[in-house]
Amino acid sequence: MIEYKNAISSAISAESLAELSSANEGPFLSIYQATHRRHPENQQDPIRFRNLLKELEAALNETHTSEETRRLLEPFEELAKDHDFWNHTRDGLAVLGNPSMFRVFVLQRTVPDLAVAAGSFHLKPLRRQLQTADRYQLLALGLHEIQLFDGNRDALDEVDLVAGVPRTMTEALGDQLTDSHLNGAHSGSGGSVVHHGHGGRKDETELDAERFFRVIDRAILEHHSHNSGLPLMLAALPEHHSLFHEVSHNKALMAEGVLGDPRGISTEELRKRAWEVIEPQYHARLASLADDFALQFSRGLASRDPAEVGPAAATGRVGTVLLEAGRQVPGRVDPESGQVYVGALAASDADDVLDDLGELAARM
Repeated sequence: MIEYKNAISSAISAESLAELSSANEGPFLSIYQATHRRHPENQQDPIRFRNLLKELEAALNETHTSEETRRLLEPFEELAKDHDFWNHTRDGLAVLGNPSMFRVFVLQRTVPDLAVAAGSFHLKPLRRQLQTADRYQLLALGLHEIQLFDGNRDALDEVDLVAGVPRTMTEALGDQLTDSHLNGAHSGSGGSVVHHGHGGRKDETELDAERFFRVIDRAILEHHSHNSGLPLMLAALPEHHSLFHEVSHNKALMAEGVLGDPRGISTEELRKRAWEVIEPQYHARLASLADDFALQFSRGLASRDPAEVGPAAATGRVGTVLLEAGRQVPGRVDPESGQVYVGALAASDADDVLDDLGELAARM
């Protein structure tokens, strides 16, 4: 049996979508569900998940034996019984499996409830979550401790730092710390340090901060920014903003950020301040995409017809596909020719034309 606990993740990446897209052993089972963060609302979530499982079971029973269906749904059933998991969900859930793969994504954004058994994984909701223009990461930076968050307009959730990313200056610099930090007494605001009786400590303190920020910048870039592909916002005191930007090599680092000691700002307040920075960029990007489509459509270089988009995508002639989030077109797209088949097909072959178009355009 596939071990379901190793499959749980809160991070969607281009790599994970590529892995799911390249899977070739069917049937492909996809469940999407809106979930809740708090009691008592979350008490209904596992019940609704089991109802979606019943839909998958009914679809599988049309083409598989009861034993085959049982094996395919086994990791889904194990997840349904995990009380600890259901007490620590967020706003949405994606659960995808086939005979050799099982993946669970805990989402920051709600999704419509959906159960699909088809000839490929249903990835449109995940692709939307990955590509939505309001996602970002926020680095709360001080000299005492750092934290990393995933955020959007609605939520800000702490990210578990991977091994190799230090949380504190002591972890980062170890025995390379100067005497100013080994002997200094920390004050209560923003990571400033109070020193007693020695000259030249200010220069040593600034040197430690610069070296610490370089280590943090490199670690976040290598272990998080490269994988997420998201813009990185900084929350820090003004003087730390200046120094971190000076030493950073992270091209994802945004020029604007949140000013202030992040230790004194609640997570909800951090989210509000971050959204004030992101919102104008978010609306500008959407307007730019809409304007570009209108221009290309007027030139005969864009189309609203899936039957035209499919062959163009298959030959690499599509730069951007804009998909309507709540719309589904039953059918499938041939991945080689791009030919679109609309309408009722065998359950093992059909899914959503729009989902297939997005996958084909991304692959090409």
